[in-house]
Amino acid sequence: MTDSATTAAPPRVFRSDVRAARKRLAGQLRKTPVFHTTVAGFPVSLKLEYLQHGGTFQLRGSLNALLTAAARPTHVVLAAGGNAGIAAALAAAGLGRTCTVVVPETAPHSKVAAMWSHGAEVRWHGTTHAEACAHAVELAAGTGALYLPVHDTPAVVAGAGVLGLELEEQVRGRPPVLAAVGGGALIGGLAAALGRRQRVIGVEPERRALLRAALSAERPVEVPAADSAGPDRIGAIALDLARRSDVPALTVTDDAVDAARDLLWREFRIAVEPSGAAALAALISGAFVAEPGRRTIVVLCGANGDPAAR
Repeated sequence: MTDSATTAAPPRVFRSDVRAARKRLAGQLRKTPVFHTTVAGFPVSLKLEYLQHGGTFQLRGSLNALLTAAARPTHVVLAAGGNAGIAAALAAAGLGRTCTVVVPETAPHSKVAAMWSHGAEVRWHGTTHAEACAHAVELAAGTGALYLPVHDTPAVVAGAGVLGLELEEQVRGRPPVLAAVGGGALIGGLAAALGRRQRVIGVEPERRALLRAALSAERPVEVPAADSAGPDRIGAIALDLARRSDVPALTVTDDAVDAARDLLWREFRIAVEPSGAAALAALISGAFVAEPGRRTIVVLCGANGDPAAR
């Protein structure tokens, strides 16, 4: 069991869904700022999404999903090993609902602690995201709670896409947008919001290239990693949007990500987690080749890393 349905065509998400999500979420989220600067000689606009409530873009999708749930559930169950769990816990608490997050044993303790701090019940199950998902589905069915697939739900993707509508207002000229892939909600949402009118580029670690594998296979495929609590395949909705909007998948090394994090801290005192720096790593490592003198938008999407790791 995973977040993705691989046997049927996924539901489609469009710009109209993202625009509806923006109206729904108005006043409940931060419109995170953009910092126009130069990084390693490149003109960039840094979208400071790590300043979102909960330190992650995923609050946008979680809140939109809970607000659009038909039954208005009082209890939510999901599987997540990191920021998605933090976001869902925060969204549920803000709406006066209870939340259970099933996490694999590999989940970072700092992120589990953040889930607790927002009032979530946390249950450990299995060693992979897929095993945690299977248990969460069973738990939700047994209790009558809403099961929330945090990477592959139309409302989650549409909510994440509101970030793209903000960028249209904040940065002129429609420059390319670099963003981390993860489970796919962010790049899927950006693709839904911006379509082909503005180029969206997905960035992911070489050791966990979910979008690249899916684009090659033309379907979501498992990319196992023993040391990761995150999803092992891209969401089917995100893959559909990536194909419709011609979103490429660039890969970066762990060393490139570490260099990007160090640069952000050294130059700007910005502390983000590895996934939050992946997009910048693509620019400064040469994985993404910017047009000379042209600005690039870089989404810094999360800041819930382990403080002891820096």
